[in-house]
Amino acid sequence: MLDPYNGITINKENFPDTKEEFELNLELLIDEVKTRRNLIWIYIDIKNSEYIPLATKKGFFFHSCDKDYILVVKRLKQNAIIPTAANHTLGVGAVVINEDNEILVIKEKISTVGYKLPGGHIDNAEMITNALAREVYEETGVKVEFESVISLGHFYPHQFHKSNLYVLCLAKPLTREINIYDTAEVIDAKWIDVNEYLADENVLTYSKAIVSAALSSKGFKIDNKPLSHIKKEMELFFPLEN
Repeated sequence: MLDPYNGITINKENFPDTKEEFELNLELLIDEVKTRRNLIWIYIDIKNSEYIPLATKKGFFFHSCDKDYILVVKRLKQNAIIPTAANHTLGVGAVVINEDNEILVIKEKISTVGYKLPGGHIDNAEMITNALAREVYEETGVKVEFESVISLGHFYPHQFHKSNLYVLCLAKPLTREINIYDTAEVIDAKWIDVNEYLADENVLTYSKAIVSAALSSKGFKIDNKPLSHIKKEMELFFPLEN
């Protein structure tokens, strides 16, 4: 399989049965493509981890990994470009305000500050809007519907020595009843008057800034029409008109 960096990729499903075959085939592959390609990528299944030293001995080095594989790469030409591995984690937070001007907030077990906005990590391959609804429901039991993106935060360093992108969204509550499912992390969830929340000295300035932005700005809505020709999951956000 070829890629935009003029590399060739060997998937873990294409591995030979023995280490001896792997090493021999690897030598033949390098010799065959070294004048025509810039890179060789190899996905090594965790079940074949004994193949890793054989690859590194041939000049491959680690690029990225997941729970069941490691991706190694070899540069065949000195100045060949190798795209940066994933260097950030993604999170989503929610500003949920009901018709009584109350905002939905939570208290975490590990938190040393006051109540915060519900939210958490976006799972692999999960859309922002789906993660928003899931996180709010897990932490509060309230069902919500995405309305707009209000703010984007970028933090470094974060977990795993990576950056973190945090997407703050305005969401419409579809229910009100509090029922915490994520009891391992959340010890309390409640509705509180927005003005009372903004006046609370124990609330982080960042949280207050997000809520204030949600009250004063319409944010960015979803509109996927500009890329309707692309047949994959996507979410495109554009400014809402005032």
